[in-house]
Amino acid sequence: MSGAASSDGTPLRVMVWGTYDLGKPRTRLMVQALRHSGAEINEIHAPVWEGAEDKSVMHRSDALRRGLRWALAYPWLVWRFARAPRPDVVVVGYLGHLDVLILWFFARLRRVPVVWDAFLSLYDTVVMDRRMVSSSHPLAFALKAWEWLACRAATKVVVDTEAQGAFFRDFYALGQNKVASVFVGAEASVFPPATTRNENDRRRVVFYGQFIPLHGIATIVEAARLSGSRPLDWLIIGMGQQADVIREMLEADAPASLSWTPWVPYGELVKHIASADVCLGVFGASEKAGRVIPNKVFQVVSAGRPLVTRDGPGMRELVGEGAEGIRLVPPADPAALLAAVEDLIAEGSGARDLHGDLRSRFSIEALAERWKDILMEVVL
Repeated sequence: MSGAASSDGTPLRVMVWGTYDLGKPRTRLMVQALRHSGAEINEIHAPVWEGAEDKSVMHRSDALRRGLRWALAYPWLVWRFARAPRPDVVVVGYLGHLDVLILWFFARLRRVPVVWDAFLSLYDTVVMDRRMVSSSHPLAFALKAWEWLACRAATKVVVDTEAQGAFFRDFYALGQNKVASVFVGAEASVFPPATTRNENDRRRVVFYGQFIPLHGIATIVEAARLSGSRPLDWLIIGMGQQADVIREMLEADAPASLSWTPWVPYGELVKHIASADVCLGVFGASEKAGRVIPNKVFQVVSAGRPLVTRDGPGMRELVGEGAEGIRLVPPADPAALLAAVEDLIAEGSGARDLHGDLRSRFSIEALAERWKDILMEVVL
């Protein structure tokens, strides 16, 4: 791969700017890919969001503290931008909805294009997917207006899949070339191909993630109930918005074969993936759930393990009409989920490393090449 270069052949000067959340694998991989692209990277970063995995369930005191830190970060960030050597392009990472609006005026003064990794729609997440407020609520109108303006403040908007890109173009009336997509990918050093296997007679089915509607945790619980006396052990790892709902489900009728672990350190997740006979993705019924390819899917594929997740246009961008060791099922369908799990176990694909061909599509080299193409489009 030739390095990202400006018109005079020197390495492209890229500034990564803002309050971007390095707690998100998406953001860490973006910065890593930009460095791998051969560009000259200058990071100007104010940490605000690290440690807040699910911002919707933050305690009020934590939200106020982070909000104050967020507001106070911008004078310093703008001063650093103004003092730094002029870059060829500025990249604003997730969560950059306010960053890109504040940067807009100063970037125009210096005639620097801005690439915003929106990653996903905040309006879609809050209103349409998690249904935290109705579409007629004043907050919903404010979020939509905010995101509409942010899209127009950026020279290029980046999301995670082409299905998400189509949503942005349609919902915010953006041109075809205004929006680009880059897969989330997985940190290969954290999720290498698994070498350990489950040695027990009972088969293990593992899910991990935030308890948000997109994940469809209730569908997993119902599938565990349907599995009855089959030799399947189900493990759910995580916490989040719907934890109380799931707790009530389990208190009312807990499948004997299901266990729930609230938290596991990020670096230890691969141990649970490696020992699973089948790993689970997402099963939510929202349109967003069909457009995304969540972190856990890339991580399971990176680790080479069997996977069941919901079908949708997002997943089809990665697997096409299908891939060995992966089953795509309808949303919110516990019977289909259970049948897919049993099918993969009967197939025996968990006994070997899978997905080598898919891993190459989101390797750091592939992500770097994609980011380089996007940057070159706005610079040339």
